[in-house]
Amino acid sequence: MLEYIATRDHRLMRHVNSWRAPRWIRLWAICATRGGDGWLWYIMLVVILLFGGSDRWATIAACATAASIGTVTFLYLKRKTSRKRPCAIAEHCWARLLPPDQFSFPSGHSITAFAIAIPLGLFYPSLMAGILVCAFSI
Repeated sequence: MLEYIATRDHRLMRHVNSWRAPRWIRLWAICATRGGDGWLWYIMLVVILLFGGSDRWATIAACATAASIGTVTFLYLKRKTSRKRPCAIAEHCWARLLPPDQFSFPSGHSITAFAIAIPLGLFYPSLMAGILVCAFSI
């Protein structure tokens, strides 16, 4: 069963990687990936500290707790699944960024993005749409 899934996963990966994405998509993907490195969330949290009103400390605590749980979860799952990154399986047609680690599943960037975005959006609902665009992009 796992081989069946892996075969289809690799086929889809090769199909997607052979597509020459338009420049704006490549730039969006690179910016989103780098945004997921953490600096975007740190900036948002500083803004919340400065302008977040009475809920700022609860927001920071909720985001920090969720991000910590997410980090522990993805580190554990990466060790357990050991799924190779696409660039280790086949050359990518346009990506030039080096991966942050050896394994690709689950995405630490994505888990952290949603772990911070959800509590942030729940405390500040007017920000939810923009925050979710950032999280989905990452």
